Amino acid sequence: MSDQDSSTSASQTEGEVEGEMDEEVDTELDGEVDRDETLRDSSLVSLSSFSSSLHAVIRIKQKYRAMKKRRQELALLGLGADGNPAGAPSKTSPKIFTFDGLTPFSSTLSRSSLSSSVPQKKKRRRRKGVLYPNRGRRRAPPKQEQSRAKYCLYLLFAIVFVQVYNAIENLDDHVLRYDLEGLEKTLRREVFGQQGAVDGLLSHLKDYLSTYVHNKPLVVSLHGPSGVGKSHLGRLLAGHFRSVVGETLVLQYYVLHHCPQEADVLRCARDLTALISEMVERAEEEEKIPLFIFDEAEHMHAEILDALLQLVASKQSNEYLNAVYLLLSNLGHAHVTKNMLHNSSSISTSNLVKELTPILRNSLEKLHPLWTEADVLPLGLLEKSHVMECFLDEMTREGFYPDHTNIERLAGEVEHYPEVGGHEYSKTGCKQVVAKVNLL
Repeated sequence: MSDQDSSTSASQTEGEVEGEMDEEVDTELDGEVDRDETLRDSSLVSLSSFSSSLHAVIRIKQKYRAMKKRRQELALLGLGADGNPAGAPSKTSPKIFTFDGLTPFSSTLSRSSLSSSVPQKKKRRRRKGVLYPNRGRRRAPPKQEQSRAKYCLYLLFAIVFVQVYNAIENLDDHVLRYDLEGLEKTLRREVFGQQGAVDGLLSHLKDYLSTYVHNKPLVVSLHGPSGVGKSHLGRLLAGHFRSVVGETLVLQYYVLHHCPQEADVLRCARDLTALISEMVERAEEEEKIPLFIFDEAEHMHAEILDALLQLVASKQSNEYLNAVYLLLSNLGHAHVTKNMLHNSSSISTSNLVKELTPILRNSLEKLHPLWTEADVLPLGLLEKSHVMECFLDEMTREGFYPDHTNIERLAGEVEHYPEVGGHEYSKTGCKQVVAKVNLL
């Protein structure tokens, strides 16, 4: 009886559980149907939400069948509907359906079914807005890869710039060594009435002394009448170069003093050549440019002129090319005097050099080929005002009071050419100034 009762109670319990599960499923199905009808009546449901609800109902039914099949298998193995052995007191469940007795699986199932039955909005990815540049700014062009060869080009430019800069600095240093600015101030202060010749001489010196490498020596020939300041200009140049390059690199050669006898001309030419060679070699060692001044060049013999021509020729070695030769003479003074007396109304100091240079060159080249290698500069006649400046300078040097009346009286004693075009030129220039001042 006990076995029958237990089987009967087990069958009853199983029937009750099945009834309860059927009721739960029917309730859920009815709830789903009612919910679907309510959603259909309340608003229009899209085709996608209806299909999802239908799929949820089908899944619930499949799970119910799986659970029912599992209970049958447990019953065949001799276990109760709740998983306990047969004969064990079974748990009673309330007649009213609640969520307390549901397993986690069933609660999860119900929640998933509910959540799947409610249509959910798909989350859309928020796209990042496109950033546009400001209207005031231009759109930056795409960057292009730079070639590495550009850096080599920049380096080459820098090297060339440094080399050029150093060359310019070296030129400036070479010019500063000779103090040409000081020489210019001295000549303009102490040489009167020869503005054009002074400008031409300074221009030749600046161009030549700006570098140490030359293809020929500088030869300048100054020509003019007696007393116009040729020897005075030579003494000023000699004194200045002695102060910048040294006493041993400056030579003042007076033909009537160094070679007074005509019989000694060949020996004088050899001695002059040896002296110049020794000086240029010494200057080459010191990297300086020597100065050779030949005063009263009109008395120089042909042998001495030939020796100078061989020294200034461009075929000589480098040390002979770095030298300055200054020739002072009154050759061609007749052309200077005639030109100034006939054109005194139209000629000026600046135009004197341009007009007389070709005339003097033609006459000098006929005398000797040496002047073909020289730059010719003419010195014009001095006016009475220039002679008065010579007296003022000499009296100041000797310590006399510079009385203007006395200076004008002394200048009047000097012989002058007849006044032409408002100019009164002196025949002897400033040659008699020193002698007259010494008589005071």
